[in-house]
Order: sequence, then C-alpha cells, then structure tokens
Amino acid sequence: MSVHSEFRRITTNSLLLSKQKGEKIAALTAYDFITAKLLDKAGVDVLLVGDSLGNVFQGNDTTLPVTMDEMIYHTKAVTKGVERAMVVCDMPFMSYQTSANEAFRNAGRIMKETSAGAVKLEGGIRIAETVEKITENGIPVMGHIGLTPQSIHLFGSYKARGKSVDEAEQIKKDAKALEEAGAFAIVLEKIPKELAKEITESLMVPTIGIGAGAHCDGQILVTPDMLGLNVDFNPRFVRHYAALADVMGLAIGKYVDDVKGQNFPSDKESY
Repeated sequence: MSVHSEFRRITTNSLLLSKQKGEKIAALTAYDFITAKLLDKAGVDVLLVGDSLGNVFQGNDTTLPVTMDEMIYHTKAVTKGVERAMVVCDMPFMSYQTSANEAFRNAGRIMKETSAGAVKLEGGIRIAETVEKITENGIPVMGHIGLTPQSIHLFGSYKARGKSVDEAEQIKKDAKALEEAGAFAIVLEKIPKELAKEITESLMVPTIGIGAGAHCDGQILVTPDMLGLNVDFNPRFVRHYAALADVMGLAIGKYVDDVKGQNFPSDKESY
C-alpha cells in the first residue's frame, strides 16, 4: 500500500511531505478508466496520462502527433476511475511552446474539462517563464527534463542524456529553474543515477525518475511496459512485473477455439 494511505486524495502537499519524510512516490501511466481504477486501488500515488499514449495506444513512432483533444479525452476517462491518486495530464507538443499565454489557456482547458490535478510540461530554463505563468494562476505543474520525447528529432535518438559535463550542468540548471518557477515535482528521464542523486538532493520538490536510478524521490514507468504488454520495447530501465501479452494471447486463443468449436456459449451462458 502507498505511503500516502492517510490521505483521501494525493495532492502537491502530500507529495512534498513524502520527500521530506523520505517516503518513495509510486507513479504509473494510465490512458483509460479500467486501468486507472486498478492502479488507484493498488495504491499508486500518481497517475500520469502521458502523451506516450501516442506510442502505446495509437501506434505512432513518436509522441508528437498527439493532440490536445486526445489528451483531454483520455484524461477524462482516467479521472473517472480514480478516488485517491493524483492525475497528471501531459501537455502535448505545440500546446505550450508558442507562448506562455497560450500555454496557460491550454492548461486551464485541461484542468476545467478533465478534473485532473496537474499538468506536465517538458523542458527546463526555456519554459520556466511558461511554468511560472501557469503556476501563479493556480494550476500545478510537473516538470520533465533529461530525455524529453517531444524533442526526439532534436536529440536524434533515445539515448541517455546528461553524460557529458556540459549537458549534466545544463540539466541541473534546468531543474533549479523549474523549481524556482513553481513546479511541484520534476520527472528525470534517462540520466545517470549520480546526476539524478545530485539533483534530487539539491531540490526541495520531489523528483520522479524513469531510467534515472534509485536516488529519485519516486519512480514512474509506462504501465503497458511494466505489465509486459509491449513486447517490442525492452529498455534496461523497465522491469517486467508480469507477462500479460502471453496471458492475454492464451486467453484470446482459447476463446477463439471455443467459439469455432461451438463450446461457447454454453446453455448456462444463454438466456
């Protein structure tokens, strides 16, 4: 069970308290009502409706095609299944990059239409003004630095970031800029564990790691990856807690056999 069992609903304050107490934060992605309900019941603290739905739900090569309307649609479904976890909605590509005012309007639309608890933006110093604009108007913002998938064409690959001295220094500056702009938590993706440790120890707000080692204040994985549904994606930072692709394949195959063999439905399953 989550460290936040005393809270009816996880908030930015309860996540901050976790960091202060040294209690780890468990986060996973969710894109639909049923999965969200299961994750919430299991004690997951933060459910991220990630634009990773572009990959695992839509089958795209990148997250860039995901739209605001699609993020709102999925987030609305997720929040309906949640009683306790904080739901965070990714702001998709081009929903916040053009201006702070447009970003604020889009963040407000997400909060108004979905009942989410926060939004998440990728980037550091370059979006600090935008984060400040959104947070000073009452909308919680989670930051995201290191490998930022919306910038994949700039990076050229999904390799780890922050391995060079210069890039590591830039990531540290990005983290501090996000905290100063009002971000309540920061995702650190695919950076060296010692860099993540240094950043985590330097910040008052919690860090959530994905491929960033054990020193972060919390961890997040993409749920279909963690459950072994995405058999074609096996990065080193993903631990498979189940092999649901195999389980589902067997169940579906048995159903097909029963239908074709006229073993389903039985008399008991008929009206």
